[in-house]
Amino acid sequence: MEEDSESLLAGEYNTDQTGSLDPRLRRPFYVEPRNIVEDSVQDRVSAEASVLNSRVHYYSRLTGSSDRLLAPPDHVIPPPEEIYIYSPLGTAFKVDGGEATTKNPSVVTIFAIWNTMMGTSILSIPWGIKQAGFTLGIISVILMALLTLYCCYRILKSTKSIPYVDTSDWEFPDVCKHYFGEFGKWLSLLFSMVSLMGAMVVYWVLMSNFLFNTGKFIYNYVHNINISDTEFGTNGTDKGGCFWNISCFKSIFYHSDNSTALFNHWWSKTNSIPFYLIVLLLPLLNFRSASFFARFTFLGTVSVAYLIFLVTLKAFRLGFHLEFHWFDSTEMFVPEFRLLFPQLTGVLTLAFFIHNCIITLMKNNRNQENNVRDLSLAYLLVGLTYLYVGVMIFAAFPSPPLSKECIEPNFLDNFPSSDVMVFVARAFLLFQMMSVYPLLGYLVRVQLMGQLFGDHYPSFAYVFILNVLIVGAGVLMAKFYPNIGSIIRYSGAMCGLALVFVFPSLIHMRALRRRGELRWPSAFFHSFLIMLGAANLLGQFFM
Repeated sequence: MEEDSESLLAGEYNTDQTGSLDPRLRRPFYVEPRNIVEDSVQDRVSAEASVLNSRVHYYSRLTGSSDRLLAPPDHVIPPPEEIYIYSPLGTAFKVDGGEATTKNPSVVTIFAIWNTMMGTSILSIPWGIKQAGFTLGIISVILMALLTLYCCYRILKSTKSIPYVDTSDWEFPDVCKHYFGEFGKWLSLLFSMVSLMGAMVVYWVLMSNFLFNTGKFIYNYVHNINISDTEFGTNGTDKGGCFWNISCFKSIFYHSDNSTALFNHWWSKTNSIPFYLIVLLLPLLNFRSASFFARFTFLGTVSVAYLIFLVTLKAFRLGFHLEFHWFDSTEMFVPEFRLLFPQLTGVLTLAFFIHNCIITLMKNNRNQENNVRDLSLAYLLVGLTYLYVGVMIFAAFPSPPLSKECIEPNFLDNFPSSDVMVFVARAFLLFQMMSVYPLLGYLVRVQLMGQLFGDHYPSFAYVFILNVLIVGAGVLMAKFYPNIGSIIRYSGAMCGLALVFVFPSLIHMRALRRRGELRWPSAFFHSFLIMLGAANLLGQFFM
């Protein structure tokens, strides 16, 4: 007993084989409230507390901490809010700032998931609805939300289906490794890297776009060049009916002297801006820590809130322009059902993608019994946000005089550079993406370098080469293929095949089979999910 007391006083806790604290074994014992030492005179602990202390240490020495067969039962371990340190002097000190104080209420958890999922995909939702057709687009958003929610639920429950193993600090790659070995772990990490690299490429394309339009707005304002006073730049449309193909627009912008021509030459969306960003962002990727940039993540919430306000205001000013043609297109309107709908499902796979980090996010939920409810509410909130933005932009797009086919993969491109409110949105998003981009690069480096070298920053040379490859991919796409809708749908369908559809379904079926509970309806349904994921990926190449 004296040895046990000294170990507790020295802060010795039980650890697993990796050296991390085992949350089931690190709680010393329960002490009655009357024996707690706070600011009052120190009281002697009760005999019951000493006995319970001995029982916990007896359990901890029966077997290794990684085996839960002989781990202390729940009635021996105190709840997190009643953890105390026992001193051989006979006093018990309450531990403040433990696990319980870092947990988040359900509201915070729900909005954390919403904020994490809300990304660049929201800019392509109106374009995706146009590709699928208005009615089929709405149906696709609802169905994809339900499918991705169910697969996310399966991931959340995957750690609970592993018996006799402490999975409290596991992530999804660890679950994949448990069921499929090193191959499963590496495959999950590979597709996680695909999602991160796809996001970084999209960010580079969008940052080039926003920087170009921001600079053009400032130049036009300084030189009193007025391009368009209408909401969607509909003055002088040509036969194509699309704003960015307006010959009149080009004649207005290029009408002035050589200084304007020189500005146009050096301020090009595809030929110069992507290279200017290298000077700004490549040095930031080489920082050892990304903690400074993490302070600006709140800008994501501000940007989405401003986009919703902007969409609402524009729709109020323009009104709705809808005609329903179920299968046949017209000059100004698209049919309600189109064969191009896989392009929307590819975008939505990435738009609803949070599967590789959902276990970590839900660990911080204060009431673990509400995890499924909170996850469902978060997906509902995300789905409603996507539907609201997509439907409002599609319905308010002025047809006539513009055709619905003119809706751009980035719906902000349908507004002229002279629009002040859109300029504010682009500036917000530009600053937010420039602060988030180094965070994404840090995540890529941590995952890749950690697996290859066992160190997140093995050397400056290795990190610099990796960052040059990442930036190079973004520059090439921004110069030769700046279509964020297609980039999002391809990367979303690729990473979604493994992390959204295949792994969650296979893990669930293998867990049921090991318990002897796998039945043909479950096997058929989850096999069907895998086929849907494969069809979603193939559809990106054939539709």
